[in-house]
Amino acid sequence: MKKLLAIDCAANLCAACVYDAGAGIELGRHVLDLGKGHAEHLMAVVEAALKAGGIGYQELDAVAVSIGPGSFTGLRVGVSTARGLALALKIPAVGVTTLEALAAEAANAFPGRAVLAALDAGREELHAALFDEALVLTYGPAVATLSEATGMAVNATAVLAGTAAPLIAAAAGHAFDIGPDVATADIATYARLAAAKEPGEKPKPLYLRGADAKPQAGFILPRQNNGPRQRGPKGKKS
Repeated sequence: MKKLLAIDCAANLCAACVYDAGAGIELGRHVLDLGKGHAEHLMAVVEAALKAGGIGYQELDAVAVSIGPGSFTGLRVGVSTARGLALALKIPAVGVTTLEALAAEAANAFPGRAVLAALDAGREELHAALFDEALVLTYGPAVATLSEATGMAVNATAVLAGTAAPLIAAAAGHAFDIGPDVATADIATYARLAAAKEPGEKPKPLYLRGADAKPQAGFILPRQNNGPRQRGPKGKKS
């Protein structure tokens, strides 16, 4: 793949960039710090990135997208958009996890070290992945407790990355080298990692647990009436 579009809606950012894999350079980007509302803004962000890169949709060879873990809704928006663009343009879509992207940035700052990338998932849980000195995945991505993640970090003498990095360091009671302690990596990191991957299965959101949101009362489907109920003994309805 030569030129690819990368999309990230995994956290608060709505980001897109155009990357020339052959030259190893970013051609253009557009990033909004939204928090929510990715669906309403993503296509405008994509078009702004393409304009900044000086290319059109038909010049793209692949689409990269962050697949999580992250925002339940944001991941759906990003992945569905990437797959839709890939289908329309007849090009591959490539998924990159937020944890591998954060780990790659930490490894860039501290080369030759194991990296534990972990995100604070609430409910006293973390979303974690451990990578060895060659950035090969050795654990996860999975839901882990703070004590489990701390034990892995200590045993591997790992560099920490992600929003849970300060929590792990505090739980361990000693200093760690820390890379980016944010919820998502720079958009160009997703592009660079995707460019190095062979296209495989279509990307899908990485949900390590169900959505926190519960259906509102007005959206609960009424119980369907599938015909008359059968009567049990003594004429009672079953």
